[in-house]
Amino acid sequence: MDEGVERWLLIQENLGRARNTVLAYRHAFADYLSFCRQRQIAVCDATREHLSLYVRSMTDRPKQAHASVALETSPSGLANATIRQRLTAVRLYYDYLIEEGVRSHNPVGRGRYTATARTAMWGPASHALLPSYSFLPWIPDEDEWHHILTIAATNSPRNRLMLALAYDAGLRREELCSIATGDLDPARRLVHVRAETTKGRRARLVPYSVPTGMLLEAYLHERRKLTRDRGALFISQSRRNRGVPITVWTWSKVVQVLARHADLPRLATHTFRHLCLTDLARAGWELHEIAEFAGHRNTSTTLLYIHLSGRDLSAKLARATCAHGRRMIEIGACLGAAQ
Repeated sequence: MDEGVERWLLIQENLGRARNTVLAYRHAFADYLSFCRQRQIAVCDATREHLSLYVRSMTDRPKQAHASVALETSPSGLANATIRQRLTAVRLYYDYLIEEGVRSHNPVGRGRYTATARTAMWGPASHALLPSYSFLPWIPDEDEWHHILTIAATNSPRNRLMLALAYDAGLRREELCSIATGDLDPARRLVHVRAETTKGRRARLVPYSVPTGMLLEAYLHERRKLTRDRGALFISQSRRNRGVPITVWTWSKVVQVLARHADLPRLATHTFRHLCLTDLARAGWELHEIAEFAGHRNTSTTLLYIHLSGRDLSAKLARATCAHGRRMIEIGACLGAAQ
């Protein structure tokens, strides 16, 4: 890794950035530096043209091994979100170089929306280096969900509990893997999600159900065979790392294997959280309640997680008894009689 990049990554770590965030930055820069070396581009002297070539290289490269990171609308190339994540890391690094006086401008830049009618007043419009696309989150239907559970039932008590908690409490991958034994309140069936493990640095208490409590009891019995020490709830069962706290990558591999056996390549660790929040919306929870449960600062973020299908919306419409329903009866009566 480039010395300047290493220094910048150390600064991010010292500033308290989440461990996964720093790892994502490091991974992004490993890819960017590899591109620069292949094209013989000096990182500090890169231009917007060079960045456009980097974007092209990411959109044209062969599809990744796992379908969960492949662009849904394209036969090849990285996902739009992955490309934007890597460009964000590169942009932040060039911001740092500007602050240090190494560069005068950022080749990545920032997109700004300028209305056409106001262009003359506010200057020319500036577009982001890469357009952003928002895809509906994939969640399994009922048959797919039961198929997932049938296959997961053959897993270890630890993996079964992790799946149950991921859905039941709507936990992110980092939050799930970071649960400590002291974070559990079995008497009230609550999990304390510590602020330092969350994406938004906001602590919260989330409940879990009776079935999850039974799975927890079964897992704790198995855990005592590995260690009686307090600390991380989920620990490794392998011979090499026996009793060591698992990493987020361990959980990701578990879900990847589950997805492969279920023949559901779009299944990912975040799917359980998406499904949980969607089910809460289906159950009639208010948006602000779901946001509080999920740990979102803004309800607009919550909306990205909720996937109400056309069938859900049709059912809501069928239950409508307000003016909309009355008018539709009138439309049906009038237009039907006119035929």
